[in-house]
Amino acid sequence: MPPLSSLSPTAAAAQAPAAAASPSTHTATSRRLALSALGSLGVASLWGCGGGSDSTDSGSSTDSGSGTGSGTGSGTGTGTGTGTTTTCSVVPEETAGPYPADGSTASNNTYNVLALSGIVRSDIRSSVGSSTQVSGVPLSITITLTNTSASCAALSGYAIYLWHCTQDGNYSVYTSNNIADNYLRGVQATDANGTVTFTTIVPGCYAGRMPHMHLEIYPTLASATKAANKIKTTQLAFPTALLSSIYSSNSGYSASVRNLASMSFATDNVFSDGTTLEMTTMQANTGGGYSASITISIAV
Repeated sequence: MPPLSSLSPTAAAAQAPAAAASPSTHTATSRRLALSALGSLGVASLWGCGGGSDSTDSGSSTDSGSGTGSGTGSGTGTGTGTGTTTTCSVVPEETAGPYPADGSTASNNTYNVLALSGIVRSDIRSSVGSSTQVSGVPLSITITLTNTSASCAALSGYAIYLWHCTQDGNYSVYTSNNIADNYLRGVQATDANGTVTFTTIVPGCYAGRMPHMHLEIYPTLASATKAANKIKTTQLAFPTALLSSIYSSNSGYSASVRNLASMSFATDNVFSDGTTLEMTTMQANTGGGYSASITISIAV
């Protein structure tokens, strides 16, 4: 896998992998207003290890990053993290950002990893068909999906597409302009308990955003082939104190230490209006990595 570099959303397709670009982000005064009024946006520049911005066609919020990594990782950190999830409340709609690779137009491209054979998988640490895993502290994340319209009954057979950045704050596909570089992306169908579990790494923190993961929900696995079929887009947050400990204890996350120290949920333009329904519970596990879990709800 060749070394990758960060690209802005508008330059992702036009520039060579080794070229760096100045990121620009569309920052909304309120992500809720931004979803309905494109004209309410302001423009700001955020420099970070990801070097991009979180924005959709509606320009609702900021995100950044693209890139690759190789090797396997394990790490240490102390403390425990907790999150509060209130069930039977619909999880907020959030931006998919500039790097969804779900067939929608983003960063002047319509990359679609959802159409790839092999993208339905639980371990997302490598690209499909590759045995080379990205570096990072191991993380197992379990997501349970429930229905607010049926007393929080489990939603079985729904598909969840999860993607996130590397320990360096970079995203796959876009900087290499190569859909074959699709690590840290995967799809699974919920089981009888409405649950999926992904094996991945702890995401890094890049300038301008709190650490997070993106996900889209589809009504069936068969329909999880393009963004037009999704019924929900949201993001997941992680306990700050525990991530700070993990970052400080593992050299691969050195940039994340300073980036996290300069951010807070109050200043994050996606999570600033609250994380109650998007916050994971996270703790160390016996395998030398970490486990996270969350229950999220939609109305169907």
